[in-house]
Amino acid sequence: MNANDLSLAFAAAVLASLAVRLWLLTRQMRHVAAHRAQVPAAFVGRVSTEAHHKAADYTLAKGRLAVLSTVVGHAVLLGWTLLGGLDALNHGLLPLQPLLGPLGVQLALLVAFTVIGALIDLPLEWVATFRVEQRFGFNRQTPGLWWKDRLKGAAVGAVVGLPLAALVLWLMAASGGLWWLWAWVAWVAFNGLLLVLWPTVIAPLFNRFEPLADEGLAQRVQALMQRCGFAARGLFVMDGSRRSAHANAYFTGLGAAKRVVFYDTLLARLTPGEVEAVLAHELGHFKRRHVLQRMVMIFGASLAGLALLGWLAGQAGFYLGLGVQPNVGTPNDALALILFMLALPPFTFFLAPLGAAVSRRHEFEADAFACAQADGRDLARALVKLHEDNAATLTPDPWYVRFHYSHPPAAERLAALPAP
Repeated sequence: MNANDLSLAFAAAVLASLAVRLWLLTRQMRHVAAHRAQVPAAFVGRVSTEAHHKAADYTLAKGRLAVLSTVVGHAVLLGWTLLGGLDALNHGLLPLQPLLGPLGVQLALLVAFTVIGALIDLPLEWVATFRVEQRFGFNRQTPGLWWKDRLKGAAVGAVVGLPLAALVLWLMAASGGLWWLWAWVAWVAFNGLLLVLWPTVIAPLFNRFEPLADEGLAQRVQALMQRCGFAARGLFVMDGSRRSAHANAYFTGLGAAKRVVFYDTLLARLTPGEVEAVLAHELGHFKRRHVLQRMVMIFGASLAGLALLGWLAGQAGFYLGLGVQPNVGTPNDALALILFMLALPPFTFFLAPLGAAVSRRHEFEADAFACAQADGRDLARALVKLHEDNAATLTPDPWYVRFHYSHPPAAERLAALPAP
């Protein structure tokens, strides 16, 4: 692999990714601003002018922050790679090898890289929560709770992530040319374990989960799941209002740990029929095997990615082309992992419309399933309420939708549903 060719290709991909992202963001903001004055015809009588204005202003505020975040993110990416940041960090930690050993110094590199990246992201996360979300009435976190969540997240990440990282690095060193296959098996097993542990062990560290107390709604939900042939361990209400006014519901877990979770904000806003319709939509993803398809796609892509990394890790040009001098006499495995994670997104970004299109098709299929199992008019009413409560714009730019929307725009979804 020629290092100069890789440097040029990577720089071109980064700049192209930055240009397209900024083009899409500015298109989105211009389109939303141009349609701010008037509620779209499909929503007249359903969404107030004030709510429409709020959604537009919220979208514009998030867009301006996204522009800043995009520019900073791409600058940081170049700083880590072609400008020598990762190379400097690696060489700064190498003197610790006699104390930590080869595996220990590689784990130290992964930890230092993760911590520095998190610290760089903190100011923008703070602005998103305590400026944008606060301004529009969505944030309910105190600064103390915000910091507590991040410290908890760091602790959980260390407890969960460090053993996996150590295992992958050990496999890279001990498994020969097929290390990437064994690493993929370990990663798949880890994800299966996480699906079991997340709802019962990890999620309760951040939120309180209580059994659904509304017996009428619980019976209605149980009857829906029985009709759909779906079994869950329990129905729970999460204190989402402790942090945000946004509403949601989801399935989580695997096997015996599978459960249904409602945000308390969702139950406070929707009628029992609307809750049933929203849940029927989520069940549609399971019955139409969307969840299984996504898992297969993710696992397949990860296998291909690790196989590619298995080849790149042995190429000196891979390191030199991305601004890193490879180690001599000590493993480069952690360097290879970090460089691959940094270099891949600018190239794969241009595949985003394909994944988004598949996801939007799945959403239409789940809506159709919900209409067959519940009242489609309830689903339509719920969607309008959720769009209004979450201040989701009703007038997104079509090109922005193609790249970034995993769900169809509200107007397209409602056009396929019975009129409420």
